[in-house]
Amino acid sequence: MTQLNPRKFRVAAYAVVIDDGKMLLSRWIGSGEKLWILPGGGIEFGEDPYDAVIREVHEETGYHVEVQRLLGMQTSVGKRVSNVDGLEYDYHRLRIIYEAKVVGGELTFEVDGSTDEAAWFPLDQVPALDHVESVDFGLELLRAAPPHGHLPSFT
Repeated sequence: MTQLNPRKFRVAAYAVVIDDGKMLLSRWIGSGEKLWILPGGGIEFGEDPYDAVIREVHEETGYHVEVQRLLGMQTSVGKRVSNVDGLEYDYHRLRIIYEAKVVGGELTFEVDGSTDEAAWFPLDQVPALDHVESVDFGLELLRAAPPHGHLPSFT
């Protein structure tokens, strides 16, 4: 009998924050390698994604943001190795991506979380950064502004 891999499903809310030609990113440290990501994260039970993205951006960057609009969603299914127990999971991510702007606060770094740094990068430097694909996806959603909030597939 074939043993099935455990499954994990994660729903998270992220923000594309651009100001004066620069993009705000957080540095994720969850997998042992450091990758730049859109600021945001997991939605808590009973929490509205709109509220989650505001909370998560503040936790990771120190900034207070105002959501401008829902850009769309990204779904990704694949395997990953858990950095906690070493097991391989069938992992499904659903990312809800908003456009937001900074309305207060100051740049600070998350302590004891899944990120360790936040920074502003000129848009033309973002492609060269070690980053997760959702950064490119969020920029493409912002650029294309599909009325249904969905891009077929993105590589």
